[in-house]
Amino acid sequence: MSLGLGIVLFVIGAILAFALNLTVDWIDLQLVGYILMIAGVIVVILGIILLARRRRSVATSHTSVDPATGDRATRAEHSTPEDPTVL
Repeated sequence: MSLGLGIVLFVIGAILAFALNLTVDWIDLQLVGYILMIAGVIVVILGIILLARRRRSVATSHTSVDPATGDRATRAEHSTPEDPTVL
């Protein structure tokens, strides 16, 4: 969702900055367009960073020796955290 929001902000900013030849006395539409374009780029970058963090997986491996038989047992777990704040 954040990638789409960033693209929409960038497109609206580009329209305001480059496509409109409208003059308003109380606001500079070209400056607002540039600000929206910068905000769109920042949102896209943050969205890519959060998306990359979400796809990280955690691998855990445990090795132990059974005291009764002396056999070595290895257990491996692979999981992907649901929460993007979990490392």
